[in-house]
Amino acid sequence: MFYPHEITLPKKVVVGLNVLENVGEYIKAIDIGIGKAIIVSGSSNTRVYAKLVSDHLQHSHTETWVLSANFSTMNEVEKVVNVAREVNADVVIGVGGGKAIDVAKYSSYVLSKPFVSIPTSPSHDGIASPFASIKDVGRATSVKASTPVLVIADVAVMVKAPRRNIASGCGDLLGKFSAVLDWRLAHKLRGEYYGDYAASLALLSAQHIVKFSSMFKARQVPVEAVRILVEALISSGIAMAIAGSTRPASGSEHLIAHAIDLVASYPALHGEEVGIGTIIALYLHGRNWRKIRNILSEVGAPTRISQINVSKEQMIKALTIAHSIRPERYTILGEKGFSEEAAERVIEILELI
Repeated sequence: MFYPHEITLPKKVVVGLNVLENVGEYIKAIDIGIGKAIIVSGSSNTRVYAKLVSDHLQHSHTETWVLSANFSTMNEVEKVVNVAREVNADVVIGVGGGKAIDVAKYSSYVLSKPFVSIPTSPSHDGIASPFASIKDVGRATSVKASTPVLVIADVAVMVKAPRRNIASGCGDLLGKFSAVLDWRLAHKLRGEYYGDYAASLALLSAQHIVKFSSMFKARQVPVEAVRILVEALISSGIAMAIAGSTRPASGSEHLIAHAIDLVASYPALHGEEVGIGTIIALYLHGRNWRKIRNILSEVGAPTRISQINVSKEQMIKALTIAHSIRPERYTILGEKGFSEEAAERVIEILELI
């Protein structure tokens, strides 16, 4: 059966060293009109880069407003949307990590304005995807958002991200191995749409981390390794755009990560939790979970729950509710999920403690 869906891709993706200083030229090149720009930043570190982007745009005769988004919630989205409407902004630019990118991405979707993605950390694959994780009423919910018309990934900036963030990006990508398996399973058992090309692209992103894992061993990760990671993260986002859903990049491993957030109040970085979830999901699929656990360890990502500040009791609880996070999304977790006894047994078998 043919399942029609629309595919919207970025007009331009720029990955390189010190490309941030040419932001005005890149935006003009895609011809979207940029007299007024809202710039959404995250923490104090990313505000420095947001100010830099603002300065460069002002030199290009663009009015700018820099707003901070410390949480990826609807309240933050509403603040951005209100200011953008008040000043009649032409474009929304996200500068920072996951929170800033997600808030800017969803705000632009609400406003029906172009979105420009300028990541400062390679910790997640939302850089180029048309979906945002908006935490509302205690839940992390993936919602449809804008595909960026432009992605500017300055590797000179991203290589300065904390070592932990880089490992988190690797963990998020390795999760594609189980996500694609879950997608195939849903296709076989539920007749859900499955896109082989999108799945292959997502898997290629994960395979790149396996292939180049030794490059991430160093305390100071080399620029070339960060470039490989960034390009793989962008490719994963493109896979989601092609699929029209998060399916190629998000499966049972993400449900486990979201469940951990619910029971332990966001104890770790998203990619760190996804890495733990991937070990569990691959075990359930009967795949080589030990190999992925070793790769996670090699790149410096957590492989035990104590490393993500989660207790055994919390992990058991997370596993028993993970299947219910998105009941419409069928995965290897099934419709009933884990019993407490089964969850404890899996934790012991996989040596997660």
